[in-house]
Amino acid sequence: MTRYVISRLGQLVLVLIGVSMVVFLTMHVLPGDVATLLLGERATAAALLRLRHQLGLDQPIWVQYFDFAIRALRGDFGMSLRTHHPAIVDVMDAFPVTLQLSLSALLLATFIGVPLGVLAGTRPGGTLDNMLMSMTLFGVSMPIFWLGLMLLLLFGGILDWLPIGGLMPVGMDVPRTTGMTVVDAVIAGRPDLLLTSLRYLLLPAATLATIPLAMITRITRSEMLAVIGLDHVRTARAKGMPERRVVIRHVLRNALIPVVTVIGLQLGLLLSGAVLTETIFSLPGLGRLMVDSILSRDYPVVQAGALFIALVFVLVSLLVDLSYGLLDPRIRRS
Repeated sequence: MTRYVISRLGQLVLVLIGVSMVVFLTMHVLPGDVATLLLGERATAAALLRLRHQLGLDQPIWVQYFDFAIRALRGDFGMSLRTHHPAIVDVMDAFPVTLQLSLSALLLATFIGVPLGVLAGTRPGGTLDNMLMSMTLFGVSMPIFWLGLMLLLLFGGILDWLPIGGLMPVGMDVPRTTGMTVVDAVIAGRPDLLLTSLRYLLLPAATLATIPLAMITRITRSEMLAVIGLDHVRTARAKGMPERRVVIRHVLRNALIPVVTVIGLQLGLLLSGAVLTETIFSLPGLGRLMVDSILSRDYPVVQAGALFIALVFVLVSLLVDLSYGLLDPRIRRS
């Protein structure tokens, strides 16, 4: 197991190097000039040359990349060209919002999707199975931006049951500890703030959870059908074991490895792809920060954000792989 972890950490380093090169080169081939964006169209040529020299943009591209890589190893991604804060500070300030949204969506998708997949897998071809598969197809096909707007219009506008955006009401702030309003409200011991933060989180989390929910339901059903006809399941039933115990202990447990893989990958995708949801519901998360930084050619923030997302994605994949040993003793022994 130790050798495997070391091998995966080595792969992590290679992935981060590859991501850093792709992001760095992509940002430098985009049309437009950072110096012109910062100083304006009326800036003099001398002022533009002086700013390019200060930012190191007059150096060859490979020199700029190695300088960036050396600084990044020390955790220094430079200063944001928009906010003039350290780029990694802007990323870390925005990440808790995205993490809270992604975890909430994944919890909704998991705790609803797995039971629905079990129900569909134990009743293949029935009315419930057909209905659930139709619903999951709807969930996978539904564009996030359209669904978010429709939920916002229905529950926030017409029915006026839930807030239409933001983290908290204006003038009501949660004492910041982790940056996640739900967790911070629990730490502060404020049930009123907890309920308010959950109300603001419900619509964006439900919107973001639709695609993971559909995928988890479908993969759980598929794996249940693949396992339910195996010899050990028939043997358990022949011994008179209750059906619920057969399903949970002998079918679901053996079907969980692909499900855990999908859940882990979905978390990585949610963390990196929540930009539409954050934009619709006005959430100051990492996805929205990345889009704003790309549009303003804020190199340091884009590079810091991309590498941070890649690091989180690879670490989640590593944890998913390590969890296989807990689910299947054969993998642990191998």
